[in-house]
Amino acid sequence: MTQIALITGASRGLGAALAEVLAPTHHIIAVARTTGGLEELDDRIQAMGANATLAPMDITDPNAMATLCRCIHDRWGRLDLWLHTAIHAAPLTPANFIDAKDWQKSLAINATAVSVLIPYVAPLLGTAGHAVFFDDARAGEKFFGTYGATKAAQIAMARSWAAETRNTGPRVSIMTPAPMPTATRARFFPGEDRDSLSPAKSQAQQLVAKLGLATQ
Repeated sequence: MTQIALITGASRGLGAALAEVLAPTHHIIAVARTTGGLEELDDRIQAMGANATLAPMDITDPNAMATLCRCIHDRWGRLDLWLHTAIHAAPLTPANFIDAKDWQKSLAINATAVSVLIPYVAPLLGTAGHAVFFDDARAGEKFFGTYGATKAAQIAMARSWAAETRNTGPRVSIMTPAPMPTATRARFFPGEDRDSLSPAKSQAQQLVAKLGLATQ
C-alpha cells in the first residue's frame, strides 16, 4: 500500500527537499501558496518516476484547509505522514519596534494555522500516523521577538500534542535541522557564507533517516 504524505510548505526549502526524498516511496500531497514553486517540485518528482498531488492553498484559510482534508479523506481515507514546514519569517527587529502587521501575519501562519490544522489532520492520521514539526530554536534570541515567539507557540502546541498522544497515537515528533541555505535563513542572515551551510536535500535525507522512513 502506497504511503500518503502531506507536506505543508512544500514549494521550496526543507519542505521541497523532504518531498523529493520521500517521493519514491510516498505519494506526496504538496501544499503551498506559490504555484510556480509547486509546479517546479512536481517536475522534479515526475523526473524520478514518481508523482504528487499539488494543492496551491493558503494554510491560514480554514475553509481551504477543511476542503483539503475532506478531499484527502474522500480519495485516500487516511494520511500516514504530515510534515509541517510552512513558516513566515518576519523582519528582524528590536522588541520595542515590532510591527503590528508583521506580528499578525506571523501569528496567523506560524501559530494560528497550526491550531486549525492539527484538529483537521489528526483524524486522518488516526492512531498509526506520524506528524513532524521542525524547530529552529530562535525563541529568546535578540531581534527574533516576532518570529521566535510565534514559532515557539507552534512548537509548544506540537509538544502538548505529542504528550497527549504518546500512548494512543498518532506519533508526534519535533526535529531541529542543521542550518540550511534557505530563503528564510537568507532573510535573517543576508551576509552569511551559504557554502558553509548544510544543503536542504542533505538535511532532508538525514531527517527522514532519523524518522525511520523508507525512501526507496
